[in-house]
This record gives sequence, C-alpha cells and structure tokens, in this order.
Amino acid sequence: MQYLSTRGQAPVLDFRGATLAGLATDGGLYLPAEWPQLSAELLESLATASYAETALAVMRPYVQGSLTDAELKSLIADAYGDFGHAAVTPLVQLDHRHWLLELFHGPTLAFKDVALQFLGGLFGHFLGANDRLTIVGATSGDTGSAAIEAVAGRPGITIFMLHPQGRVSDVQRRQMTTVNAPNVHNIAVDGSFDDCQRLVKTLFNDAAFRTEFQLSAVNSINWARLLAQIVYYVHAGVRLGAPHRAASWSVPTGNFGDVFAGYCAQRMGLPVNRLLVATNVNDILARALSAGDYSVGKVTPTATPSMDIQISSNFERLLFDLHGRDGAALAAAMQGFEQSGTLKLTDAQRAEASKLFLASRVTEAGMMQALAWANSECGQLIDPHTGVGLAAARARAEDCEGPLVTLATAHPAKFPDAVERATGIRPGLPRRVAHLFDREERYDHLPADEAALKAHIRARA
Repeated sequence: MQYLSTRGQAPVLDFRGATLAGLATDGGLYLPAEWPQLSAELLESLATASYAETALAVMRPYVQGSLTDAELKSLIADAYGDFGHAAVTPLVQLDHRHWLLELFHGPTLAFKDVALQFLGGLFGHFLGANDRLTIVGATSGDTGSAAIEAVAGRPGITIFMLHPQGRVSDVQRRQMTTVNAPNVHNIAVDGSFDDCQRLVKTLFNDAAFRTEFQLSAVNSINWARLLAQIVYYVHAGVRLGAPHRAASWSVPTGNFGDVFAGYCAQRMGLPVNRLLVATNVNDILARALSAGDYSVGKVTPTATPSMDIQISSNFERLLFDLHGRDGAALAAAMQGFEQSGTLKLTDAQRAEASKLFLASRVTEAGMMQALAWANSECGQLIDPHTGVGLAAARARAEDCEGPLVTLATAHPAKFPDAVERATGIRPGLPRRVAHLFDREERYDHLPADEAALKAHIRARA
C-alpha cells in the first residue's frame, strides 16, 4: 500500500514511512492511494469475531509491504491486552434508537487509547536498535496522556507534549504530568490548543530541525492513528446488522479525526447512513458542513475542552477527496486558508459532503441536558464530550436511519465537575487510576513562541 500527501508534493511512502513521518514534508497529510474494500462476505464473517480479529482483517491491506500478518497480529494483541473491558469497545443500548459505543476502557480512559496503544507499538517495532525518534505533539486533553502512556520508557523515543495552560481538566493534566519517565516532557503553553497545534506544525515545516531531531507525530495527522480508529466502526457496525443494515453515527469532534475514521470505514464498504459531526460552540466544522464556511473564529473555553478548537487538521483529508484528489488545487486552497483564516466550500463540494455528513452545534445547556437524560432515563453517566454527541443525535434523529450510535469518547470521571452539575452524582476514578492525585506533577511552562519551543527541545531531546 502506498500513501500520498494531500498537497501532492511530498514523496509517496509505504506504511512504515508514513507512520514515522506523521506530517508530509509539503505540509500535507498522508492518505492511502486507494481504499481497500470489505466485501459483504467478510463483513458477515466478522459478526462473531473478536476485536483483535476484526482489527487484523481491517488493517491488513493497509500495512502490506511493511508488516507481516504475524507482526500485525502481535502488535494488535499488545495494544489491546490492557483494556479494562473484554470487548475493548463495547456497545451499550440506551433506548430503541440510541446506542453508546464506549471507547474509554483503555489505560487513560479516553478513545485516544484505541489508536495510540497501537501507534506506540508501531514506533517501537519500526525503530532499529540505533534509531532515535522525537515525538512532538499538541493535545486538547486526551491525546497527550494516551500518547505518553503508549511511549513512556520506550528506548529510542523522546516525547514532548504541549497542552494549553489552564484549558484541560485536572484529571487530563495529571494523567500527563504525573508520568515519571525520563523520555517524557510536558509543556504548558500560554494560549489555546490551536496555538499548540500551530507550534507543532511550524516545527514539522522546518526541514532542518525536523531532520536533525527525527520528528514524528502522534496527533491524528498521523495516518496510523486513523487506521486504528476505523476498526471500531467496523466492529460495532457488524454487530448492529452490517452488511444488511446501515447504522448512523454521532461523533463529538473538534479535530475531525474520529469522524473521518468513520468516513474511511464507509469508503471501505461498511454501510453507513449518516455521520453526524457534533461540535460545541467552537463550531467551525458545523459551519463548514452546513454553510460551506470554513473560517477561523475565536476559541471559546467550555466544559468540553477537547473540542475547543477552531482549526481542524483532519478536515484537510476530506477536502482532498472533495477536490477530486487534486493535490495542487488543495495546496493552493490550504495556503489561502493559512494566510486568511477563511476557506469557502463550493456548492458542489458541500452537496457531495452532505450525502454522508450532517452537522450539529450543541450549546452548553444542550450538553448538560443530554447528561441528565442519559442518567435519569438510561442509568448511564457520560462525560460532557459524549453529551455533545448524544445531544446532537437526539436533535437530528429524524434525519438519520438505522441504529444511531453516539461515540462515548471519555470516562465521566475525567470531567467530574460537569457531570456532577448535570446529574448530582460525582463520578469516581476507576481503581486503575485512583492514585492519580497522590502523585507529583512535572511540567514546564512556555510562551506560544517557536524559538522558545525549539530551544527547550534542543536542551532535552
């Protein structure tokens, strides 16, 4: 399998090369040159398959030439052996239409574990004995802890994780900053997640710095992360009737990666009726899909910090397909967006996207009502991000067909204050992380400045 940059000027790479590179050298994102197909017969055979067996079937065509079946099978087993539920990503029924897909049973209690436990293993497998890799990432909350958990203590890897100062929850911050490993460096940045993400992209676009430190990415700009996320759509979809029945999916998202994985599953042949993009008041994705207005606004801090984003990196991957996979045309469009903060989808592009995607903007009040409903009517405590997805699903249910699945992206104990305000119940941390508030924190504080970040990395990598 070969991988192309969305901007058309970077070298074509195999799976190993795309995984280690993360961001393409032309500033674009890697995508497979073609979409492997899941036949109806294969989907039927997965109805009783384990999560690991499903992962093997879904991932196999994407890694050809870089991993043998035996190597892939071993990496999958290692990635999902430490999840707190035997199903890995269990489905929970709420009522006759609505379901939750629980993605938070990994070691850091968030959906990012599903991808990053696999990606950490890939890094370890692909690095030679004398190779060195410097991971630089930005997090709005959950990516950081999941990435750190996946690579802490791994030889040859150093990780620098940036988070916006004061804009992640206490649990999210402590899951990053209390990891006592010499290869882990946490950085609190003055500003928003978008400022953190901009700094990371600036480093990757500095060819000399990137080469000197062998930079790689764990954010969802890395294709291997999305590959791992395609699996849970397929695994849940066949349990809800695929290939004979299509489900709809409501995905709380800021960076568009989680919902784009659903798009990938659909392109592979999984029957999907609708992908509902659920945003909070930081609604650039809802505006883009509803009105064609992909323009940057000011980030508003909310009780759903992982969605407080105004530049959605993975949206570029969808734009690539909407531009007919014309890398030069997309590169010009993205250059204009980076200069002006505005990009307009054409009527034809918006019409094409609307065949699969719906979008819904959810207010704080709407999110809180969804948390209260899930608790009072279904006996389920959910986190605020999942609440955004559920609120959107309930509001747009008439526009969707089939079972309507909301992706439950984090354990409610990661956001206890918001859950308690909505339900009167303060969720406790699971036993595996109950000691979190007893451990010492370690992190540095930097301005949102490229020179300061480079100096910091030079002194520690």
